[in-house]
Amino acid sequence: MSRRKPEPVQVVKQRRDAALRALVEGVPYIGFLGIEFDRRGDELTAVLPFDDKLIGNPMLPALHGGVTAAFLEVAAIVELGWSMLWEDIEAGRIELGQADEVLLPRLPKTIDFSVDYLRSGLPRDAYARARVNRSGRRYASVHVEAWQDNRSRLFAQATGHFLMPALDNG
Repeated sequence: MSRRKPEPVQVVKQRRDAALRALVEGVPYIGFLGIEFDRRGDELTAVLPFDDKLIGNPMLPALHGGVTAAFLEVAAIVELGWSMLWEDIEAGRIELGQADEVLLPRLPKTIDFSVDYLRSGLPRDAYARARVNRSGRRYASVHVEAWQDNRSRLFAQATGHFLMPALDNG
């Protein structure tokens, strides 16, 4: 019995990056806000590069609260979508040549989303990481933390509950 030869690391990375890109590009609002994702293995960090259009209070100046909430919610939803895709990516069921044709799962729908604004978001880049606390067939719970210069000094955090998309049995 012979073992299957492992794929080159670059092929695996390209497949992962193509799947993440397809997932993110499927939501135009992510592009409007300029949110990017830094992937290290299966861990995602959402990055919100600073832009003047994101300022809500020019007197401080501070990030708009709605931008902060949207950033956290996007981080949570993309993390959930990524966790749903990960098994298919690793099993090689997502082919590299089909990156633009990848049939992505439908994204989870927000049931509720509660944001804690801990301090003003400063006019600089922001980062967020989401942690899936519970994910079942119907429901998922996610916690998200956002920081700017120092990960231990959060400027916002959120908890969201999401309705998971029905699995197609096609």
